[in-house]
Order: sequence, then structure tokens, then C-alpha cells
Amino acid sequence: MTTTRVYLHTLGCPKNRVDSEVMLGTLTGAGYRLERDPAQADVIVVNTCGFIESAKEESVDAIVELAGMKQEGRCKKLVVTGCLVQRHAEELSAELPEVDHFLGTGAYADIARVVSDAQAKRLVVPDPDFVHSASTPRVNSLPSHTAYLKISEGCDNACAFCIIPKLRGAQRSRPVDDVVAEAAALAAQGTVELSLVAQDLTAYGYDLPGKVRLHHLLPELCKVDGIRWLRLHYAYPRDVPDALVDVIAREPKIVKYLDMPLQHSSDRLLRSMKRGRDSVFLRELLARLRARVPGIALRTSLIVGLPGETEEDFEDLVRFVEEQRFERLGVFEFSPEDGTPAAEMDGQLPEAVKRARRDRIMALQQEISRDHQQAMIGRQLEVLVEGRSEETEHLLAGRHAQQAPEIDGITYINDGVAYPGELATVEITDASEYDLVGRVVARDPERARRPLPQAEPRDAGPRRRGGLPVVG
Repeated sequence: MTTTRVYLHTLGCPKNRVDSEVMLGTLTGAGYRLERDPAQADVIVVNTCGFIESAKEESVDAIVELAGMKQEGRCKKLVVTGCLVQRHAEELSAELPEVDHFLGTGAYADIARVVSDAQAKRLVVPDPDFVHSASTPRVNSLPSHTAYLKISEGCDNACAFCIIPKLRGAQRSRPVDDVVAEAAALAAQGTVELSLVAQDLTAYGYDLPGKVRLHHLLPELCKVDGIRWLRLHYAYPRDVPDALVDVIAREPKIVKYLDMPLQHSSDRLLRSMKRGRDSVFLRELLARLRARVPGIALRTSLIVGLPGETEEDFEDLVRFVEEQRFERLGVFEFSPEDGTPAAEMDGQLPEAVKRARRDRIMALQQEISRDHQQAMIGRQLEVLVEGRSEETEHLLAGRHAQQAPEIDGITYINDGVAYPGELATVEITDASEYDLVGRVVARDPERARRPLPQAEPRDAGPRRRGGLPVVG
């Protein structure tokens, strides 16, 4: 019997990647074989993003391109899943007749059944209430030494610009023991770095019995053998208790890096966005983090061009970036999304104004980032080795603790030997606005003694910064 080959194309954020990995696990568990070349696949799955207009356009372009495989390749079935389907299933169904099935964000566990059933419905879009567990099959699509760990699904916030609660449903936190069990399973597969993700990381546990919070989960994850780095992403700033800051400060496995989307600094704009906190609160929170977690790297994202954003509001944001000197910063141009309050606000700004404001913030951040990077020269850093650089086989590529996978810069190694998945000590000898260069000065004793045959340095794969402009 011939094995059916499946190719899965993922767009959007790391949370979407986890959803794809769950679908891959379900498909392989049902006997399907994963295929890296879409031209050789019998089934093609496109997991879409529907967050902002540019992401929707990218998703549709990918669907149309891969639909060509039904004429040019061996593809017999094309399946489209994800946020764009959850949001626009009927329209997509009418406009894309070449697609065989559309699955919403609540239907990921059904994908193998839908693909194999000739009588399956074309539209499978239940309420967005799915959340995977440790027992859900999953295939890690990153190199085995790193993985994302989604600790909750959905969001209870009501930000005026954001469509995510409608696409993902209400907050659904996974129990502590379930999250720990998945972390242990990933560690058993060789994972040493876990990046925790959620729509709202700091809201973790609000919906669980017993008043469980993120600062209760983190120490349990730190006990998992084999995990060396824990990284925190998408920490909504509304509620960051002292207990959480204390855990970040005291646990050596929690890297001193926090991804916290602040969006703006103008009180008037923060109210329009319905962010729930003012600029005084945000400044005090940032000062508290800097004071109690020495050396912490802060990543944030901002939105420019919200309807009604005046020159005064924007200049307030410029001063905020100058003052805070974030280690990492990304900027979105406001995108009016149907179904959000911000799309109906008066004072929509021209695209040229939004683009100019984004470019100005990015130019400022580039200078700040350059200063941060230059200050790293001469320091010795623990670096997680990824493999050969994509630029040249004569360099290794890795990341230090304050460089998150896929979104931040790279540490290149031009002197010394180390293997993928190894944490090596690297002395930094040069720096650019984004990346660092250094030489190995010490290695993990266990790895140095017992290099595995399969651990030959290998291509780390492309590290592209996508639609969100990122400096640092």
C-alpha cells in the first residue's frame, strides 16, 4: 500500500506553528508521511494567518501558488486551515474552488479524518474552542534542540485593534501538570530551549481552579531535566505581579528576556486601544523589571497610525522609545480590521503617514540597537549552537540567551568547534545592528566528551524577519 505524502505550509506567528505541529502529529499518527517538497505531496495543507491585512494577502497568495500543485504536481487534495478560515470561511469557499476543505481554528484535531474521508464536509468551522494537551500528537518542526510551548489558547482582552479573540475564543489555560508533561516529552526528544507562547502569557491560570498563575507554572517547568533555557513571549503588561518578576529574577533557567507588547505610550491612544493601563503604569513596570532583573533584555511591539493619532501622540511615542532604549523593538502600521472597534473610528490616517512614522521609529531603534550590540563586544556569552550559517559553511550560527528563535539576530562563530544543540561559551569579537560574531572559548563538558555522530554542524535554515519590521 502506497503511503500518502503530506506537505504543510505555515504562515503567521509561533502560536500558529504549534497548531501546524499538532496537525502534523495527527496526520503522522494516522499513517501519513511528511513531505518537504510540495511538488511531491499527495495532500497539501496551508495553515493561514488572518491577523492583519498584509498577513491575509500573504496567506491567499500562498494558497493560490500551492493550488498550482494540483495541476503541476501529484497533489490530489488541498486543505486550508487557520485564522483566515475562521474569519472568512464563506468568502474563501466561494473565491477558491480549487480548495477541497476549509478547517477553522477549532478543527485541527479533525484534519486526518477530513483528509481521509471522501464524504467529509468542505467547510469544517466549529466554535474556536480547541486547545491541545500533552497527549495530543505533535511533531516539532524546529531543530530538535528548540521548541515552542503553548501554555494557553484564546484571549479575554478587548483591544480595539485586535481580531484575535474572535478567531481564537476565550482564554483557556492548560493545567500545570499537563504543560509540564509536554515540556518533559520535548526534553526527552533533545529539546534544551523552550519558548513559552500564548495570546496573553501573563493571564495564564486566571480560568483555572485554585488561583494558579504564571509564577506557579514557571518553577515547575524549571524542574524538567534537560531543559536549559525558558523564554517568555507575549506577556501582556496589564498584570505583572511581583511574584512573577521574582521568579524571572531568581530562576537561572529563565533567560533574562521578556517579550512584552506595549503598543503605545500616549495615554489618549492607550485609552482608544482599550489597553487598560496608562503610561505611568507602563513606565513604572519597565523600571521595576530593569531594577529587579539586572541585565534583562526587553522586546516590545508598537503600533503607529491608529485612527486619531496626532503628531503630539506620535512625538510622545518617539520620546518613549528614546527614553526606554529597548533591546528589541518591532513596529506595526495600524491595519483596520473588519469587526474591530478601531476599524470604525474617525480619523483614519493615510498609508503614507503610517509608513513614515514607522520608518522614523525604526531608524531611531536602529541607532539604539547598534549601541546595545557594540556593548556586547568583549563579553563571554552562553550560545545555543544551531548549525552551519546559511551564508557560508565556514561559519557556525547560534543564539545567545537574549536572541529568540526566528525573530531576533544571530551569533556567528568564526573560530572553534561546537555542535547543534550544544550550549557553548562564546567571546564576542564583533557586532552589527542585528548580529554578533565571536569565538568558542569553552564547551559543554558532556558534549565536548561525547559528540554524537548525527550532531555534525548543519544548515540552520533561513532566519527571515517577516512582515513585522524588527530592529535588534
